[in-house]
Amino acid sequence: MANEEECRAALDKIAERLAEVDADKLARHVVERTISCRVPDLGLAFRTRLHAGGLDPFETTDDPRSAQVRLTASSDDLVALAYDELNPAKAWAAGRLKIEASIFDLLRLRKLM
Repeated sequence: MANEEECRAALDKIAERLAEVDADKLARHVVERTISCRVPDLGLAFRTRLHAGGLDPFETTDDPRSAQVRLTASSDDLVALAYDELNPAKAWAAGRLKIEASIFDLLRLRKLM
């Protein structure tokens, strides 16, 4: 099981990868949204805001359900996703990554991956 620091590093890695996306592509596909990432095996949840400029820093939250896009993954799966050791589509299909969002948000996010 990964620890809180490893999960924070994984989220930072995801934010770095998003920052590498072409600014025009990001602007075309991103609508401002709040995003939470719940890590149930650690009893933690993080929250950020996605916007045309990328992601704000992740902060811990006590209310992940209030986010517009909600992700849930174990600590080990979160780290594996961040470092391309686990494919997001396969993780979702296997039930290792849960995504709660509108269909339009899912389509937009898919275009960025």
